[in-house]
Amino acid sequence: MLKQSFMGSLAQDWDNVLGALPKFDRDEALENLTLVIPAKNESESLPLVLKEIFDLKLELQIKVCLEKKDIQTINSIQNFDIEIFYQNKIGYGAALIEGINSVKTDFFCIFNADGSFNPIELEEMYKKINLGKSEMIFASRYMKDSGSDDDTIITLIGNYIFSKIGQIFFKLPISDILYTFVMGKTKIFKKINFKKNDFGLCVELPIKCHQNKYNITEIKSWERPRIDGVKKVKAFKDGAIILSDMIKLFFKKDV
Repeated sequence: MLKQSFMGSLAQDWDNVLGALPKFDRDEALENLTLVIPAKNESESLPLVLKEIFDLKLELQIKVCLEKKDIQTINSIQNFDIEIFYQNKIGYGAALIEGINSVKTDFFCIFNADGSFNPIELEEMYKKINLGKSEMIFASRYMKDSGSDDDTIITLIGNYIFSKIGQIFFKLPISDILYTFVMGKTKIFKKINFKKNDFGLCVELPIKCHQNKYNITEIKSWERPRIDGVKKVKAFKDGAIILSDMIKLFFKKDV
């Protein structure tokens, strides 16, 4: 009963926030863009995230990637006009690789199910990739006028270290390698053989794009606190995996 009361209050507060959001004009619709949302065990937050997106009237495509056994999350989004994509392999990376490889629109965007990404930022990202020379755009929390309300001291230090490794050893022109708010050209993603089924895809994506000489750039972003639940990233365990993957990629060995 207490949890239901809390969640009801949370939903009401979130509705108040959504009511204050600006609306997009119809000529700014993003119909050639598909949001790919890995959403394992996000039954509490995902409906609120989808409502926020639909309230903005962005007119884009939405593909939610789930395992068939995640019945609670599946049931929580039945009333939304979206595609539910059932991944074959387990893992965050697997959800994205399989999901993006099935996208039909020219552009895709990785979008979190926990409310930490702000959909208002999609328009600027879309304009930049649709009208410019960029083939992949990576949002950054560490550019001027950007930031995070969700970083801890551990994740902040880890992100800084891995981003510096990316800049020094891989010459990556991005400042936030672990932030997966990424928009790209679908055909470019499909040309690259991505293999990481776990969070290692966070570094495999920008590094392999750069190694294949695709044009990548970054754009400022502000990360919001997640709506509900706990982070799925295990800082030290996933950090060790990511470091190992970066070493292999540096010596041009497939991860």
